[in-house]
Amino acid sequence: MPTTLKLKRAFYDRPTLTVARELIGTHLVRYDGSRLRVGRIVETEAYQGPEDLAAHSSRGRTARTAVMFGPPGHAYVYFIYGFWNCLNVVTEEEGTPHAVLLRALEPVSGIADKTWGPGLLCRAMGIDRTLNSADLCGDVLWIERAPGKRTPPRVGRSPRIGVDYAGEWAARPWRFFDQDSPYVSTVSDPQRRRRLKLMQPPDSPVRTR
Repeated sequence: MPTTLKLKRAFYDRPTLTVARELIGTHLVRYDGSRLRVGRIVETEAYQGPEDLAAHSSRGRTARTAVMFGPPGHAYVYFIYGFWNCLNVVTEEEGTPHAVLLRALEPVSGIADKTWGPGLLCRAMGIDRTLNSADLCGDVLWIERAPGKRTPPRVGRSPRIGVDYAGEWAARPWRFFDQDSPYVSTVSDPQRRRRLKLMQPPDSPVRTR
């Protein structure tokens, strides 16, 4: 499905923190041949191995992390806790094992499930390990700029979530998020329900519980 809004490879071939921040407000698109799902990216985390001890690539190149060492603009999908898939975007030049984790989406179209959290995001978008190493400049899974003129999001920063094991690296403010979106993973359930109730029409299919 060609689109002039799709991000070019040059977008990903830049400093990882820049990519992580500028992904906020763009659209993640999944097309499985019959169904198109679109979500606005509202939360990301940057991982900059091998020095960054929170990055999978801190352990070196393995079968699991090989895609992180490859060219930018590819998907790194991994499986955790025996249940969840997580989607990352590979950044910077080939041989630099950096990536950006997509943590939350705001549904735009074709999504009727929860999207606040990396595992929920993947389940709602139909993303699993069969898409590991997928070219994000292709026609199955890609990221594009939001159509039309929009107000730039108010982007906040904080330390990444769940990486306390990484020592001093855990404190790096490498998590980025849309400060106004109720779909950010750290928004409390009561607050999310209140804000979604104000945002959505009564017949909206998106689950809030």
